[in-house]
Amino acid sequence: MIKKIFLTVFFATLVSFAAGAQGKYGPDSAECVRYLTFYNRYMDMDAMEEAIPRWRKAYELCPPTASQNMLIDGQKFMRTLIAKNSMNAIYKDALIDTLMTLHDIRIATYPKYAVTARNNKSLDMINYVTDNNKLYEVLRENMSYTKDKTNNVIYVRLMNATNALYSQGSIMAEDVMAVFGEITTNINTAIDKNKSQNKSTASLEAVLKDVESLFIASNVASCDRLIELFTPRFDATPNDKALVSNIIMMLSSAENCTDNDLFFRAAKSLDELEPTHISAHFLYQIYQSNNEIDLALQYLQEAIDRPDSDEAQDALYYYEMSSVCSNNNMDVKAVQSAKKAMELDPSLAGKSYVIMANVWASLDCPGNEIDRRAPLWVAVDYLVKAKNADPTLADTVNPLIAQYSKYFPDQAEAFMFNVLDGDSYTVSCGGLTETTKVRTQK
Repeated sequence: MIKKIFLTVFFATLVSFAAGAQGKYGPDSAECVRYLTFYNRYMDMDAMEEAIPRWRKAYELCPPTASQNMLIDGQKFMRTLIAKNSMNAIYKDALIDTLMTLHDIRIATYPKYAVTARNNKSLDMINYVTDNNKLYEVLRENMSYTKDKTNNVIYVRLMNATNALYSQGSIMAEDVMAVFGEITTNINTAIDKNKSQNKSTASLEAVLKDVESLFIASNVASCDRLIELFTPRFDATPNDKALVSNIIMMLSSAENCTDNDLFFRAAKSLDELEPTHISAHFLYQIYQSNNEIDLALQYLQEAIDRPDSDEAQDALYYYEMSSVCSNNNMDVKAVQSAKKAMELDPSLAGKSYVIMANVWASLDCPGNEIDRRAPLWVAVDYLVKAKNADPTLADTVNPLIAQYSKYFPDQAEAFMFNVLDGDSYTVSCGGLTETTKVRTQK
């Protein structure tokens, strides 16, 4: 029945081909057209077993110019046969070679569709070829043509193959750097195009992270190499946000690679292109590491003031600020920041009290013996509050309480200044004022 239906349709179709068959369909145009029609009709009826031998005859008789679909259909047939013959290694390899040849013929014959054809070839390589040398060569060659139109899967597999060859000593670190540079350039170009067309960039950004992770895992990403790779790219396009973000991420991931001019310039650029609390905090970290404390605190305050930072994050920033100020003799600001941190996040109260205690304990106050020692009363007050607010701090706080208490004034000495245990006492020193209670050593 299938054959009867087929023959009826075939003879009708053959007539329509006959007039213009010369040239495009080769010297034996009639036979070419006949077998093209044969296998297509069997395909339409989902009779793949009957279609494949007719396709083989069409492929033998017809030049590639006869039909692009003949090449595309042949690829489908090869994939079907590869799946059916997975246990026959020799035949399977021959089928894979034929599949790749069909891709190459399509690329050469139909340049208008070369990007799609090269992507398809790369994907078939990924599916059927395990040799990393072949994958590296073919995927990289195809990517050099498809550029930002490369299929996302290809980027990841190429980076994998590149890492594998590097670990085997087959390629140099410079080769890994070059492949990574090409991939990230293509992805970032695609991201920019999608943004300009209001298209989603989520999948591209996810692939970029995967590629970056693989690059880091390669252990090629030494600081010097990263600076060498990214400096000329940054100099060329310092306002490319995707590139700038990538530079910061990559340099941050490398060991001891944030104390350099490229990282600083990239962080400044990111803060200008997309000011967020994170970008401001980056700059704070840079200036702090360079011991430029005033500028560091300026950007830390900027991070707090940015609208994208919530109260919980601001509390952490204030706590960080109190610590920096305490370590740099900015006593008033240290205490103010610590109080602000615990106000925004009560869970930070214990640690904030410790900082305030340390500030008071370190004050060098003028005056008589009581005036000089009175700040220790305030320090102990804050240490007691610290362990009450956070019992886990007890092991840290108790030794400090014992240490500071040893320097309380003697009872007799306090009496000479008309000061008695339990009296209320106001301490003013270094711009700070607190009211505490007198405690003496008996």
